[in-house]
Formats: sequence, C-alpha cells, structure tokens
Amino acid sequence: MMSSLVISKKIRKEPTWSDKLMSKLENFYSRILAVVLKFPKLVIATVLILFAGSLFVLSRLGGEFIPSLEEGDFAVDTRVLTGSSLQTTIDQTQKTAKILLDRFPEVEKVVTKIGSGEVPTDPMPMEASDMMVILKDKKEWVTAHTFNDLADTMGRALQDVPGITAGFQYPVQMRFNELMTGARQDVVCKIFGEDLDTLASLASKLGALVNKVKGSQDVYIETVTGIPQIVVNYKRPVLAEYNLHVEDVNQVLQAAFAGQVAGQVFEGERRFDLAVRLKTEKRRNLEDVQQLLVPTPAGTQVPLYILADVAIKDGPNQIQREDAKRRIVVGFNVRSRDVQSVVNELQLVVDKNLRLPTGYYITYGGAFENLRQAKDRLSIAVPVSLLLIFFLLYFAFNSIKQGLLIYSAIPLSAIGGIFLLALRGLPFSISAGVGFIALFGVAVLNGIVLIAEFNRLRKDGEQDVYQTVLKGTKVRLRPVLMTALVASLGFLPMALSKGAGAEVQRPLATVVIGGLLLATFLTLFVLPILYVLFEKPSKNKPMSKSMHVVSLLFVALSLPQWLTAQQKFTLQQAMDSAISRNLLLKQDRLKVDYHQQMLSTAVALPGSSIFLEAGQLNSAFIDNKMGISQSFYAPGYYKKQKQLLQSEKKIAESQTGITELSVKKDVASLFYRLLVLEEREKLWMRSDSLLSAFEKRSRLRVNEGESSQLELSTASIQRGAAQVQLQNIRRDIKKYQTQLVFLLNLDELPIPVSSDFRYGAGQVQMDSALMAQHPWLQWGQDKQKQYQAMTGVEKSKLMPEFTLGYTNMSIRGIGADDKFYDASKRFHTAQLGIAIPLFTAAQKARIRSSMIQARIAGEEMDYLEKKLRQDWNEAVQDYQVASAQLQYFQDSGIREAKQIEFTATRQLQQGEINFL
Repeated sequence: MMSSLVISKKIRKEPTWSDKLMSKLENFYSRILAVVLKFPKLVIATVLILFAGSLFVLSRLGGEFIPSLEEGDFAVDTRVLTGSSLQTTIDQTQKTAKILLDRFPEVEKVVTKIGSGEVPTDPMPMEASDMMVILKDKKEWVTAHTFNDLADTMGRALQDVPGITAGFQYPVQMRFNELMTGARQDVVCKIFGEDLDTLASLASKLGALVNKVKGSQDVYIETVTGIPQIVVNYKRPVLAEYNLHVEDVNQVLQAAFAGQVAGQVFEGERRFDLAVRLKTEKRRNLEDVQQLLVPTPAGTQVPLYILADVAIKDGPNQIQREDAKRRIVVGFNVRSRDVQSVVNELQLVVDKNLRLPTGYYITYGGAFENLRQAKDRLSIAVPVSLLLIFFLLYFAFNSIKQGLLIYSAIPLSAIGGIFLLALRGLPFSISAGVGFIALFGVAVLNGIVLIAEFNRLRKDGEQDVYQTVLKGTKVRLRPVLMTALVASLGFLPMALSKGAGAEVQRPLATVVIGGLLLATFLTLFVLPILYVLFEKPSKNKPMSKSMHVVSLLFVALSLPQWLTAQQKFTLQQAMDSAISRNLLLKQDRLKVDYHQQMLSTAVALPGSSIFLEAGQLNSAFIDNKMGISQSFYAPGYYKKQKQLLQSEKKIAESQTGITELSVKKDVASLFYRLLVLEEREKLWMRSDSLLSAFEKRSRLRVNEGESSQLELSTASIQRGAAQVQLQNIRRDIKKYQTQLVFLLNLDELPIPVSSDFRYGAGQVQMDSALMAQHPWLQWGQDKQKQYQAMTGVEKSKLMPEFTLGYTNMSIRGIGADDKFYDASKRFHTAQLGIAIPLFTAAQKARIRSSMIQARIAGEEMDYLEKKLRQDWNEAVQDYQVASAQLQYFQDSGIREAKQIEFTATRQLQQGEINFL
C-alpha cells in the first residue's frame, strides 16, 4: 500500500542518471567477471590465502571483555599505610584532593568516602577510601585530551603525597569489577597457598613483575601483614625460678591493660560490673608493658621484662579465603593496551621468573576471566547461529549444494571484519563477537539474491552455465550493491561516533562494515566461480583439482554435513549384531556375572551361637550366664573354596566363548545360504525367461505346422518346473531369514548384501596355537581344573574345625577368699574348641569320586582335541573339493556354458534345431 502511494504512476521511458550509472557498472563488471571466470584456481587460492591470513591476524588482535566506557568522572581507589588511624586517612585524602583541585582545572569537585557506613554493604578498612573526582565537560580540558592521559598525569602528581597509593578507574566499572571478581582492578591475580608470609613474599615478587609489563598501571598488592602488635614471649626457666605460672602472669597482664571485674555497682534496680585496670597514662608505651610489676608467691614483685621478652612486631592484617583456601590479591588496571595481550605477556613472565612452592598456584581473574567466560559462551553461540543459518538456506533452496554455495559468503565476510578491526587498532571483544554473528546473517543475503536468479534462468531454459552466471550477475548487481551499501552505511555513524557509549558500538559497526564491503566484492566473483564448478556437467570424469580446492574451502568453514547413505547389511554387521543382541549370549554373560558375585561367598562362616542361661547353676543362689561362640574351618579350606569358585567362573566364560563361536558360525552359515539362494533365484529367473521364450517359439511353430504338440508340451513342463524351483527357493529364503532374525534378535527381516560373491581357492594350513585357543579346548581345561579344585575342597574338609567362644556369668556366694560375691560381680571365660573328623570314610569317598571326575574331564579333553582335529581335516577336504569345482567353473565351465547357450540359441533362431 505504501508503495502505491509513494511511487509515481507515470512510466518514464528515458533512463535516469542512476540507470546510466548502473548500466556502466554492469558492463564493466560483466567484462571483468568474464575474465575472472577463466582463472578459477587462482581466485579460489587467493581467497584461501586471505582467509588464512585473517585467521593469523585474528590470533594477534588481542582481546578484552568490553571496551571501557568513558563515564565522565574518575573513581580513585586511595589507600594509606596499613593500620593508619582515621585522622591520618583524613589528612592524606585532603592533601590528595587539594592537589587535584589546585593543579587540574578539569576537576570540578572531589568527594571522599572513608571506611564503611552504618549499613556495611561495602566494608572497607580505615586506611582505604573512595575518592570521586567529578570532572568538567571534556571540551574544557586543558591538561590532557583523553581520560587515559589525564589519569596518568594525575597519578604522577599524587606521588608528591608520601605513603599513599591511588588507582584511577571509572565509577561504574570499578563497582562492576568489585561485584564480579571481589577486587576493583581490571585484572586480578590471585595467589593461593597456606603460609601468609610466603603469600606476601610471592605477591611482592609478582607485583614487581607486573610493573615490567607494558600497559599495566595502578598496581595494587593486598596487604595481609603490617598491623603492629605487642608480643609477650615468656621465659619459662625464669618463671620457674620465681615459682610462677603462665596463667598467673596472663591474669596480671589482662587485669592491667584490659581490666578485670572486681565487683558490681547498683543504680536502683540496675547493676553494672566494676572493672579495674591501670590508668591511661600507664598504658600508652611499650615501656609501660615492660615495667608492669608481677607479684610472686614469695611476696615480691618482678617487672614483666625480666619474666618475658616484650616487643612490637607486625602481625596479620587480614586473612582472605576463597573456596576454603587462603589467597592474596595482586591487581592492576590496563591502559593503552588490551587485557588479553597484557595477561598473556604476564603469564609468560611469571612462568619464566617466578617459581612457586608446592601447593601454591596463581589464577588470573577480573576482566580477563570475564573475557574467557564470554569466549566460551561465544564458542557455543556462534556455531549454533551458523547452523541455524545453514538450515534456513537449506529450507529455502531445498539443496545442500546450493546452501553451501551461499554459505561461502561467511568466511569472505569474516576476512573483511578481521582486517578492518586490525586497521583501526581495535582488539577482539564481545561487541566484535556479536558483530560477527550479525554479519554472518546479513552476508548470506547477497548469495541468496544471486543463486535465486541463477535458478530462475536455468528454469527458464538457459542450459549454458557460463551464460547463466553472466546474465544473472548482471541483472542482480544492483540488488547486491544495495544490500551491502544500505547495511554498511547504516552502521557508519556507529563506527565514527565519539560520544558516550561509542566505545562499545565501534567494534560492532567496524566488523559489520568491513565484512560486508569485502564480502560483497569477493562474492561477486567467488560465488559465480563456485556455481560454475558445482553446476558444470561432469561427463563421468573424476573430480578436478579445482573441485578439490573448493572442498578445502568448505572444510575451512568447519560446517557440519550429514551425508545419509543406505546402510548395507554385511556379514560383519550381522556378526556384531548377533554378539550384542543374541539371547543365548545374554544368558551366558549373566551367568558369568553370577559367578563373579559368587566369588564373594568364598569365606562364608556359619552362624554365630549366642546363649543365655539362668538358674541354680553353681549353688542355691540364682545365677545367670551368657556367651557367644563362632565356629570356622582352617584358612586353607577357604582358599580352596575360592579356587573352586574361580574355576566355575572360568567355565562360564569358556561357555560364553563357545556360544559366541556357535552363534557366529550359524550367522555365517545362514548369511551365505541366503546369498547362494539369491544367486540361484537369479539363475532360475533367467532360466524362466529363456523357457518362456522357448514356449512362445514352440507355440508359433505348432501353429505354423512346423512342429508337433510334444515340443510345446515339453517346453511348458520345463517352464513349470522352473517356476516350482523359484517358489521353493523363495520359501527357503524366507525360512532362513526368519532363522537369522531369531539369531540376531531383530524386529525386521534382514537382507544380506555382499560386494563380491566370488571366492578364490587357496591353501589352508592348521595353526596349532590357534587350535589350542579354541573355546571347546579352553572349556575342557577349565572343567578339569574345576574338578581338581573340588578335590582340594573335599580334602580340606578333613582338617579340624575350630570354635572360639566367650562366656560371662555370675557366681553368687562365698568364694575361696572368704568374700561374698553378689550378682554384680561378673566372671569371664574364653573357649577354644577343635572338632577333629574321626569317621572319614564318607569324606574320603567324596575325594575319590572328585578325583575320578577330574580324570573323566581329562579324557573328555583328549576326545575334544582329537574330534576338533578330525572335523578340521574334514572341513579342509570339503573346502579343497569345493575350491577345485569353483576353479573349474571360473576357468572354463562358465565360458563353455555361455558358448553352448549362445550356439544353441542361434541355431534355434535359425531353425537348425528344435527345442527337443
């Protein structure tokens, strides 16, 4: 509707200036394209070189999380010496604020916050303060022209204030850094370890290394020590001389300086503890502590410095933990350089110059950690977006090939985006990553326009690929240029803007503009070349080198391609399916698991016996008695029992091997039977067609009076016999397929496929080593070992059986020591019993029977080995006979049969012979 209102309804036949301009551009582009189409290898090779070069440039760009936004003000993280008083912090910050106000006309006002408020949402020590420097409009600046230069100049000016460190950042950025990483600096290096002194030493060394890296500013080393403390170290030998205890001296020291409750004071109904301690004048200096008098048990008083060493030492300031580990922070800001390159250089310097003790390690956080996490998220978002673009292209053209052709615009657009980022000196950031995602979506539009036009021309009857390309590109040059220029010009203000927020928009716009411009230029030449290579008739020739180069181009894009092909049911696939799905094999594997669990029952003790008695056990008094006993065999019995269970497991494993071998044999037999039946079916179908032709000829000869009815009847009977054979073969195929379904445990009828149904004859030799590994022989050996282990178990039952017991009882009455013992006095006894088998005839008979079974297993083993060798020899003989027959048919039989068939057919057609 809007077009009908805006566009003029008058048809102008004269070309406008834009038509004339586009006509010249189309003619110029067509001439160049005609030349470029003659050098496809050179063009594709050039594109691949540019793509490889762009990847190299991308690896050297560096990276940052998001560009720093110029917020208009500074947040100065100001710190004085650890342990400083509130008044010291106020004095130092006032000096700092005065320098900034006096020396820098850009500063409008300075507001300082020291310590924490009543609601400690932002806890800070007294030596730390936040100084908010409110700046005037950038047009009024005279000292510097950029925020980085102004921060450097202010930092040098604040060096005139002794004992103070200052770090310049933007207010919002500093708060976000603190919320996300726990520190205010751009990059936070955390050293984890156990000892605070070691952590402080490593942090000092790391801070010195950070200062050597270009781009690092405002280095901050977290202070974990430096709080002055009075340490009293007692001299224990001296304390012993004065007969004093450490607790006594501590009590005097606490009462003198901290105070001790001496009583209570009442005011009405309220009461208060009354604490007594030294006067304030006596508690100010170290000498006051040293001169403190300590009373001794002898009634004298001794100064504390005689009893202990009293000195002022630096103690721990704070102990920070993360993930239950002690850590110390070394933070710094980054200026005039990207975060990734600074951290990479710092990691190299640290690995080379800083040796960490065992158990100590360094992590790099802050903006660098945010960048790493963002890259991890982009590594998922970018492939997903590329995949969605490909799906949309496939749904639009219903062709994987044409979708890949259009997809070639994506690496072409990436080339331009990367190179323009490098030319403008911008590192890779999340803004640039989002720009690449947007660029990939827009870049394919040119390919869609061209491929749609090519398809339209081919549908209209244009068969020549070169003419299709030349005509289509000439017609669609204007839409292609409009698509690229409109998007590029739309992002141009973002790329050139210098206002608030331009730092984040600039990388995104740079990527889109550079990518679209170069992608449009390359697409106008590369896409037609690829279309010609893909759509040009092959004439059954092998793939050219140009097509190999094109394939390499798409491999470089790392595009997922799913090529579906019909799955053939080969013998190996049938074997694999049978091994994993056969029901008998599943049962045997469960039996192996059963015997594996039974190994834990080797040491199975009988139930413990617990008894309780009460009554006149020892005298007329009522006594009680309780106890527990446990019986067990000698340790050798349990060892033999475990050997027996292990042998039973081995038998189950051997049985599984036998079943697997049997299943493989049955699968192979059915597989080849089906292949043979399929070949027979083909032969009988050919025979049926021949007999059908003979029947038709015989009927014609009978109708013409050239032959008798006997020839026609014979031909009909022969054809009927062939059809009966075909029915029998198809019935057998269905039967064997059903058996194969049962073996493979499938739901569908399998169709065996073999790529080559010819087999060559050869010499087959027996391998003794392989014969010894046959599952049947392994089963026989394991069976023999089972009976031997069973004999050992039966023999171990002739060993004594032991019993251990414990009894607790009461004996009321007068004992031998003339003392009366009541029920509360308990008496203990221990028992050790041995059960020796005296009547061993039955057990020895069991031993002899198991030994006989072992000999039976040995004889069975010999029989199995001889039977296997006999079966092997018979199979080899059958194989040699079949190979000789096969060799005859391959050498001469098939050729002579074809000659007989050809001669008989020709003579029958010429009337020299009849069907009989």
